[in-house]
Amino acid sequence: MSKNKEPNCRLGVVGGQAVLEGVMMKHGDDYSIAVRKMDGTIVVEDAKYVSLRQRFKPFNLPFIRGIVNMIESLVLSTKILNRSAILAGIDEEEEKKDGKKTNWEFIFGIVTVLSLILGLALSFGLFVFLPQFLTKCLEKLIGTDLGVWKNVIEGFVKILIFIGYLSLVLLMKDIRTTFRYHGAEHKTIFCYEAGVELTPENVKGFKRFHPRCGTSFMFIIILISIAISFLPIFNWDAPLQRFLIKLAILPVTVGVSYECIRLAGKHDNILTRILSAPGLWVQRITTKEPTLEQIEVAIHALKSSMPEEFPDYVKPVSEETEAEKEQEDGSAEQA
Repeated sequence: MSKNKEPNCRLGVVGGQAVLEGVMMKHGDDYSIAVRKMDGTIVVEDAKYVSLRQRFKPFNLPFIRGIVNMIESLVLSTKILNRSAILAGIDEEEEKKDGKKTNWEFIFGIVTVLSLILGLALSFGLFVFLPQFLTKCLEKLIGTDLGVWKNVIEGFVKILIFIGYLSLVLLMKDIRTTFRYHGAEHKTIFCYEAGVELTPENVKGFKRFHPRCGTSFMFIIILISIAISFLPIFNWDAPLQRFLIKLAILPVTVGVSYECIRLAGKHDNILTRILSAPGLWVQRITTKEPTLEQIEVAIHALKSSMPEEFPDYVKPVSEETEAEKEQEDGSAEQA
């Protein structure tokens, strides 16, 4: 009898992300956003997104697809976060507080652009110049040239900054809620991949650390950038030159990291466990144990994104949906 296990056809077919007060699940070109509104009801919205990797085959080649995926993920994530805020009625709550109409989409767009600019500036400062500065300070302190060990020290500082940043944002209540939805997303995907019936109670029993998580991806990027920095093309006495070289080979770093995370998500062996381990450790910060109500939202998102897999799935009907249906029925009767 063969000891080889049959490959799990459910592995890697669905992915997702936590959004404001909910979860997004994506399967192929289809994705669904499920959020819990301020009144406690759940609303689900379906949409399509055809990746450039499908429309242009060269973009789906190994290593290139990782770069394309990262850019598309940033664009789609911004769009989905914006939409989830609207679906959850966050802007409506703000209106009730001050009695003024808020153009949430416009404000969110401005905030997103400003956050991106500030985020990039902060990232370069924290992850490029600060590690270099601290490494030079250490050299002066001990009075010797650290040589190639500068790479290790810089990398260690980057990891500390990354973990420190995640730990700080965890102090925010809204972020803690989002991290619980992040845990709900992972648990629901694990439950689906295991072929177990998707109920909140069943999903609750699965682990919340997933090897295909974006957190793991970012951590692997840092680790691979450390390894690449050992190449002799880096001149330690020319910080600007080192920075420009790192910037130039960033696509290579992203491409390699994507292939690693893709491999880890589809296979379970010693190599992939080693690749996944650091990212899974960090997920102890970025995912928290969800409630059954939060898991319920994640289940709605997954089922709605896979209509062929769950043909009997029925979306929850909110008061707004019922009102729209009554309005349509009334218009039909008048016609």
